[in-house]
Amino acid sequence: MAKAAPHGSNVPPKVIVKKVYIEGHGGHHGGAWKVAYADFVTAMMAFFLLLWLLGATTEKQRKGLADYFAPTLLDSKKLGIGGSGPLGGESVMSNNKTGPKAAASLIASMGMPAKQMDGGPQVGMGPKGSLRSQAQLREEDAKAFAKMKQQILQKMAASADLQKLAKHVRFIPTDTGLRIDLVDDADYSMFALGTTMLDRKASDLIGMIAGTVRDLPNPIMIRGHTDSVPYGDPRAMNNWMLATGRAEATRRRLALGGLPENRFERIEGVADREPMIAADPSDPRNRRVAITLLYRKGVFGQ
Repeated sequence: MAKAAPHGSNVPPKVIVKKVYIEGHGGHHGGAWKVAYADFVTAMMAFFLLLWLLGATTEKQRKGLADYFAPTLLDSKKLGIGGSGPLGGESVMSNNKTGPKAAASLIASMGMPAKQMDGGPQVGMGPKGSLRSQAQLREEDAKAFAKMKQQILQKMAASADLQKLAKHVRFIPTDTGLRIDLVDDADYSMFALGTTMLDRKASDLIGMIAGTVRDLPNPIMIRGHTDSVPYGDPRAMNNWMLATGRAEATRRRLALGGLPENRFERIEGVADREPMIAADPSDPRNRRVAITLLYRKGVFGQ
């Protein structure tokens, strides 16, 4: 803007330039609005996703989703927790943190015994208690073994064929249980000579034993014994193989009689290493199969 020079002077007029700066001129083209718009679009997307979930799910599924994001809280009114006042019906110094009616609260009842119980005569020692002693288990097993022995003897006496084998059956109490020995003699063999094939009467006898002990919980061990008479070629067949094979044949016959597989604790053959007639290892009475009903183990939790 030019200013007029004073009269009588040749000095040129002064020129004053005024610059005006307008702040924020580029704000309209900035990025702040983009962030707000992105937040808006995200919110809309979440809203439409929520609508889609509401329409595509069942009431049960929706409740599950709601509990996932916001677990169900206890209804204090229904559970008797607290009160209508700011402190739930309690004073500031109260130790009762669950309301005035703690006994009515489910939470309180879990931690506060309603009555001190002394317990009965079978505390931890019930029929299926986890603290049953080994002595008690053995006493129960001994009674069951005695009853089982009488049943076997009665069944043998009632059968003409089995009655003939009565002298070949022996019941021997041991430290591990009750052993039933099926013993050969010079006149009769439970297995065909030198084989694992059971005689028919012996098979019937073992089947009868299986039916008698089937309902007992005791594990079973089977051990095969032979005399000391050797084979011609021990590399092809020997008394170890024969004793083990006869024990396995006995196990199979017991299984056919109804005994489950998990009842068998051990199957083994000891050849002639444990003779019944130690003075004469070749005596035929050393050939036998021992079926042992083992005492139950006092395992914690059983």
